[in-house]
Amino acid sequence: MAQTEAAAQQHGHASMGADLWKQPMAVYAVAFACIIAFMGLGLVDPILPAIGKELHATPAQVELLFTSYNAVMAVAMLVTGMLSSRIGAKGTLLTGLILIIGFSFLAGHSSTIAQIVGFRAGWGLGNACFVATSLAAIVAVGRGGTANAVILYEAALGLGISVGPLLGGTLGSISWRGPFYGVAGLMTIAFFAVVFLLRGVPKPTRRTSIADPIKALRYPSLLLMGIMALLYNFGFFTLLAWTPYVLPKLSIHGLGYVFFGWGVLLAICSVFVAPKLQQRFGTLRTLYAVLGCIAAILLVMGLFTQYELVVIVMVIVCGAFLGVNNTLVTTAVMGAAPVERPVASAAYSFVRFIGSAIAPWLAGKLGMGVSPHLPYFIGTAGVVIGLLVIVAGRRALQNIEY
Repeated sequence: MAQTEAAAQQHGHASMGADLWKQPMAVYAVAFACIIAFMGLGLVDPILPAIGKELHATPAQVELLFTSYNAVMAVAMLVTGMLSSRIGAKGTLLTGLILIIGFSFLAGHSSTIAQIVGFRAGWGLGNACFVATSLAAIVAVGRGGTANAVILYEAALGLGISVGPLLGGTLGSISWRGPFYGVAGLMTIAFFAVVFLLRGVPKPTRRTSIADPIKALRYPSLLLMGIMALLYNFGFFTLLAWTPYVLPKLSIHGLGYVFFGWGVLLAICSVFVAPKLQQRFGTLRTLYAVLGCIAAILLVMGLFTQYELVVIVMVIVCGAFLGVNNTLVTTAVMGAAPVERPVASAAYSFVRFIGSAIAPWLAGKLGMGVSPHLPYFIGTAGVVIGLLVIVAGRRALQNIEY
């Protein structure tokens, strides 16, 4: 299976230039919905301080918006594969979209931080249905194989992450409730796009169970990639969630522009830079270098937290390395174990979102209770340990080396 995946990957790289953008409308319908779904990741970033001020909440309490969202996503990943194998990819996507629409609207209508945290958890459940199924749907109806599907998926992710903070800053300058209502409206458009345009997704040939993603983790390559991603996401979400609190002089608009720049670099590098680096240097060597650079950036942010210009520049630059890493890891996971792609994705996502859930809350606690520098140092340590995990397990990871 690994050799087959490797051959498919090489063929995908060869045909990428010709086929990447020549896709059926069904692919673009899912990609558009992906953009809106991933907006939710960075949408709340510019409005975190405003929510805390308006609702009299501490940073640690506000960071629970990320924690509840990611914790539910992690657990729900074990269920979404089972759901998709019973009602199909389209049904699962639409279920996720309905949940996101409802819970994002309710979050905007909340009056306490506890309500927003709870509704963000429901939002995370919807996103889990969507994230677990969208890539498999693009692979199923797209042209150019897995390689092109991953690039399109990461392009949508990058665009969503980049536009999310900009939209959050723009709507958040009117009211902190605006970004939540904005997502509900955009997701409604995405819902109808998927309803009318997504056709031709093959029906599942086998019903999976909740246990299948857990069983998939017995394959060392998939488990190692999941552990690395857990630790890497610890650094990623420390940067994402804690940085707005160390830039107090920036307005909501200003924060939106900073993370917009970060997201633009992430999108560009995930689509155009990552495949070239992978072809030239291989997956593992590129991952080693990229993770090392991300750790170095977090370390600089920890050492110079009091200098806002340094933090802003480092955040934007880090987007480039995050984009490369996301594409390489997503591609690698698709062929890391001889199991169905949705099962592999669910297993990997279950592990990685654990790090995404812990990091924001811990950053708020340590940043306010101990030192504003400390979250970045902890994030640096997480990324370094993640790098050491894949270096130590490099022999078991040879099947992802395309």
